[in-house]
Amino acid sequence: MSLLARLAPHLPYIRRYARALTGDQTTGDHYVRVALEALAAGERSLDADLSPRVALYRVFHAIWLSSGAQLEARRDESISSADDAAQRLMRIAPRSRQAFLLTALEGFTPTEAAQILDCDFGEIERLIADAQAEIDAELATDVLIIEDEPVIAADIEALVRELGHDVTDIAATRGEAVDAVARRTPGLVLADIQLADGSSGIDAVKDILGRLDVPVIFITAFPERLLTGERPEPTFLITKPFQPETVKAAIGQALFFHPRRTRKAA
Repeated sequence: MSLLARLAPHLPYIRRYARALTGDQTTGDHYVRVALEALAAGERSLDADLSPRVALYRVFHAIWLSSGAQLEARRDESISSADDAAQRLMRIAPRSRQAFLLTALEGFTPTEAAQILDCDFGEIERLIADAQAEIDAELATDVLIIEDEPVIAADIEALVRELGHDVTDIAATRGEAVDAVARRTPGLVLADIQLADGSSGIDAVKDILGRLDVPVIFITAFPERLLTGERPEPTFLITKPFQPETVKAAIGQALFFHPRRTRKAA
């Protein structure tokens, strides 16, 4: 089997991960492309003792360690002029973000994450705990949920409230979502794709983003509709059925990376 055939099923997901890690689709795609080029040129190789997916992420992190660190350094140098969200993000060590995202967003076990990051199990646990502590310290915001299944909407609402956020509304259709935003501006949108009246959550989000600068997380049973390689793609995408920790991780990262968001008054 060719290298491309072995890696093809995993490429949409490592692109998703790279975008979440860097906070930017263009930057994330750049590092994925560099990793693939290194593999194709024989400069890097997949570890035969690991699964193809774990081996691919391991190569990605070797690339990130050698070149992504320079990006982090440049960001750190400009922290004094950055917005407050970026400043808080810079206080989270890149390695802690990586460990947290690998386990909570990408679904790797701590053991697999240790293999990817080339460290031991104890360090992974510490890195995850450090990242979670920083995320939990984030200020709360108002959240709009776009979801037509009442049980799923209730589960998401419970998770959101557990993290200390308020739910402004739960919309089951595109029209309800637009109306909800007109009534109260959210600081975060969690959106399904397929809605109750046959309308599209994608269209609802486009309507909202036409009026507001707000982070969006898609939670859907149809991720392939968004991971097409066409731009723009969502930085944060969760596949149903979801794990609670995955949703929590995505919310924390979305709020960290998005510089403008509505926060609750203290």
